[in-house]
Amino acid sequence: MIRVAVVGTGGIAGICHLPALAAEAGRAEVVAAVDVDADRLAAFCAEHSIPAAHTDLAEMLDAVRPDLVHICTPPFLHAEQVVTCLRAGAWVWCEKPLCLSLAEYDAIAAAEGPDGEGPYASVVFQHRFGSGARHLRELTGKQTLGRPLVALCNTTWYRPPEYFDVPWRGRWDTEGGGPAMGHGIHQMDLMLSVLGDWEEVRAMAGRLDRDVETEDVSMALVRFTGGAMGSVVNSLLSPREESYLRFDYSDATVELRHLYGYSNADWSCDSPHWQPGEDLPSSHAAQLTALLDAHQRGERPPVSGTEARRTLELVTGLYASALTGRPVRRADLTPDHPFYARMNGGLSL
Repeated sequence: MIRVAVVGTGGIAGICHLPALAAEAGRAEVVAAVDVDADRLAAFCAEHSIPAAHTDLAEMLDAVRPDLVHICTPPFLHAEQVVTCLRAGAWVWCEKPLCLSLAEYDAIAAAEGPDGEGPYASVVFQHRFGSGARHLRELTGKQTLGRPLVALCNTTWYRPPEYFDVPWRGRWDTEGGGPAMGHGIHQMDLMLSVLGDWEEVRAMAGRLDRDVETEDVSMALVRFTGGAMGSVVNSLLSPREESYLRFDYSDATVELRHLYGYSNADWSCDSPHWQPGEDLPSSHAAQLTALLDAHQRGERPPVSGTEARRTLELVTGLYASALTGRPVRRADLTPDHPFYARMNGGLSL
């Protein structure tokens, strides 16, 4: 039995993580929870029948020795908490963003165990794991739909002004960015999982309406190593909300329209080869299944290592381009780059 601890007992833990863990009750059990709010922690543990409650992460790791820790805390806490768990020998599954810079990402990677042994850190990018995305990656790999040429990746959501009353939201040092970092990153990760490595990004970002430090809208053009080109829109100002991806191949077009998660019915394609099979919605549960499979095999889990870093690199490149007004190549993002340690490179919009 895989022994699991949950760190952070807010909405995402109860709404997404605990139901996913309940579906895996045959091989995973929640043995502890951690939160600095003792009252909320007690209520969470009582609701979900969790035996051990701790207000200190290090204390929990020492007392419980979990195999896997789910990190469900605000973004600015992630890097330190992930490293602490890894050094204690626990695997980690962390809500996005895994951390607030490439420098923090590399510190997390350095704290992982060796390949084939672990422990490892994986980030929640659940949209990769629905049956539609898996089918599209298979068709793309076999070139069944022809060569990928054009992609559209739009996350047009709406967050009212009071959404940003939470102190850590909308700030570079606590959230790491605006909709590109905290919202559209999901769709961008799905796009990258289909089209692979990117080479160059040209972007703009603006603070158009919300009282925040970060952007509330960004737009980007991306060139991929395989030759395809894509456009990206991330917005928190769009009253008619939608998550939309379009992939144009030389022989077919594939589209996905959803909001926070999809099923097979949300995909469309004009090719007879589009047959995604059994309907597996994108969800925390779908990704957790893959993570636990990897844990039981002792293998690096999906959406970790260089694979997850690639997505953070694209967000970093987007901000670097938007804030400097210059195109950014992926190869430019070395440790001496101004945006390696801070997503805004020390600049302001």
